[in-house]
Amino acid sequence: MFFVYVIKSTVDNRLYKGLTIDLEKRVKEHNFGKTKSTSPYKPWILVYCEKFNSRDEARKREKCLKSGVGREFLKNKLNL
Repeated sequence: MFFVYVIKSTVDNRLYKGLTIDLEKRVKEHNFGKTKSTSPYKPWILVYCEKFNSRDEARKREKCLKSGVGREFLKNKLNL
């Protein structure tokens, strides 16, 4: 199982979109500062995720969420 996830910084409300096979572990890594790009903005909270059976499907969805259409979807879904 693969997860596409969105986390939100409690510091400045920025969103980060990613892909993982272990969602709980990955969010902890973001909060422990193990990811250079998210470390300055911790703590993070999980605000959205989707499950996929294949890495290819998950990667396509992750790319979509990072596009303009995906950002608009998240804005509406998360009431931002």
